[in-house]
Amino acid sequence: MTSSQNPPSQSNKTIVAFLDGRRLKGYIYNFSAIKNSFRLLPAEDPFHQKGIEVEMKDLKAVFFVKDFVGDPDHQRVPLVEPLKHGRKIEVIFSDGEVIQGATETYNSQKPGFFMFPADSNSNNLRIFIVNSNVREVKNL
Repeated sequence: MTSSQNPPSQSNKTIVAFLDGRRLKGYIYNFSAIKNSFRLLPAEDPFHQKGIEVEMKDLKAVFFVKDFVGDPDHQRVPLVEPLKHGRKIEVIFSDGEVIQGATETYNSQKPGFFMFPADSNSNNLRIFIVNSNVREVKNL
């Protein structure tokens, strides 16, 4: 049985944010922080379609999420409580979007890094940030 035949799980449920503003929902089974691409299988039917090949250079981030719907009325909480993982940072993307959280692995020389959201009530479990599309990372 190949990994793409395993049932979808929480750990690979993602929303992929492209530089052009598109957001695609689906499942990732071959994600690697050091590879140039991965395959995104559609959220609607991950077993009966091949999905699409997604290039890291086209992305700003990959959001590993609790569910695909999220809460459109959710208000982000400012970073005030202590975080469980790593050092507190603020990421400012080239399009101006700002995300706060914590990381254990930030290195500007690598293709990207994982970040844990500051808001524990967020739909995001963790976020892979693509370094080439970040304007600034600030320590908080």
